[in-house]
Amino acid sequence: MPGPRRDRPAVLLLLGALLAADLYFHLWPRARRELAAGAPGCPCRRRPAAAAAAPPPRARAASALRRLFAHPLYRPAAPPGPAEPLLAAREALRYYRRKAARWNRRHKLYREELNLTSPAAPLLLRPEASWLQFHLGISRDGLYPRSSPTVNRLLRDMQDFTTVSADYSQDEKALLGACDCSQIVKPSGVHLKLVLRFQDFGKAMFKPMRQKRDEETPEDFFYFVDFQRHNAEIAAFHLDRILDFRRVPPTAGRLINVTKEILEVTKNEILQSVFFVSPASNVCFFAKCPYMCKTEYAVCGNPHLLEGSLSAFLPSLNLAPRLSIPNPWIRSYSFDGKEEWEVNPLYCNTVREIYPYSNGNRLLNIVDMAVFDFLIGNMDRHHYEMFTKFGDDGFLLHLDNARGFGRHSHDETSILAPLSQCCIIKRTTLLRLQLLAEPEYRLSDVMRESLLQDRLAPVLTEPHLLALDRRLQLILKAVRRCIDTYGEAKVVANDTTQPEAPASDRVKLTT
Repeated sequence: MPGPRRDRPAVLLLLGALLAADLYFHLWPRARRELAAGAPGCPCRRRPAAAAAAPPPRARAASALRRLFAHPLYRPAAPPGPAEPLLAAREALRYYRRKAARWNRRHKLYREELNLTSPAAPLLLRPEASWLQFHLGISRDGLYPRSSPTVNRLLRDMQDFTTVSADYSQDEKALLGACDCSQIVKPSGVHLKLVLRFQDFGKAMFKPMRQKRDEETPEDFFYFVDFQRHNAEIAAFHLDRILDFRRVPPTAGRLINVTKEILEVTKNEILQSVFFVSPASNVCFFAKCPYMCKTEYAVCGNPHLLEGSLSAFLPSLNLAPRLSIPNPWIRSYSFDGKEEWEVNPLYCNTVREIYPYSNGNRLLNIVDMAVFDFLIGNMDRHHYEMFTKFGDDGFLLHLDNARGFGRHSHDETSILAPLSQCCIIKRTTLLRLQLLAEPEYRLSDVMRESLLQDRLAPVLTEPHLLALDRRLQLILKAVRRCIDTYGEAKVVANDTTQPEAPASDRVKLTT
């Protein structure tokens, strides 16, 4: 029979010491705190009121944007009558009902050809659909009314709704894989974008992420071969709304499952054929074009999810025809050429002699567009579009802004040529720019808060936001030079009557 183990007392002593330490350092202090907290008449253990009442950082920042939109400059006097709408509601509903019925018939035939027996519910066109209400809300004043609840609902729907089809855009379909590679400026098929249709029959243009947010466009890149950035499309919409232009279609960010939401719902065999799995097991796809039909130009999910921007479609051209007009300040799309405005400082005198720039608001709208493009750093505004219904004085559409926000460290002042050469600007535009230069309404602050509403926030890096403030000062400096040269009466155009702001909020035109 074995004798007693000599190390057993040492083990018991060690366990007793550990238990005593736990009682002294953990259990007893906890019991003492609980007894002290429950003692009557002891107010010292209450939670600090400041910490309990402190609002979250996002709630504090939101006040800047609310104050801006509540400012009198953003709440002008109501016009004598309702704004002229772009569409007739009954005609638009009839047209879209026919389109929905035709889509359902084609989808049924497609499923029958593939011998798909599982039932598929037809798409229903609902008059209250956010995309349809957005179309019906377009008027002579802009793409949407101020403080429109429809726009916020449309942004949510584009981020949440299920995709039921995916296809190439019409301009990429026109290429049919036959790009003219002798051109320096490649067709738009170079920059992969897709049309996604949702469960409510609405459509959006999807532009995938091609460049990370913290990457700048190399300074040796020409503007016409720059990347198209999905976050630039999102940020451009928010900036356009802050400037009260309302000329950029609602745009939201979304994580797309490229397998389930594109590959599995597309009927386009060409689009299906450009999907592949990368060596890193990520699902990728690319544009169908000879010089881009390479895996190194593909966009890839991680492994299936891919960031992108979704821009709401405008009404069909059959309902609302649009004109595409060359920008008078178009750039030379070659490596060594220059346009006349780049070498002739008096170029605006020539433009003023040409209709419709000789009278009306067209030239003022061009200056608005130049201000917008300078703020985002977009040098690629070769054309602009307008709705034909609103005539020559209609607003310009600020479409295709994906080449903005490429370089935060550089301010391309040549974009401001329409302003610096013509020395004219709308009074309402100038007043809002001056307001956004005030500390209380600082442009970078309201943009930062507005972009937090997007699912892909942060949309812009901090250097890009700070660049907006710097560029805004350059715009105001250019206006001051014009006023010093020609006088305020000739430079500042009274485009519309505005209510006078309270004295504390009034923005002065004088320098």
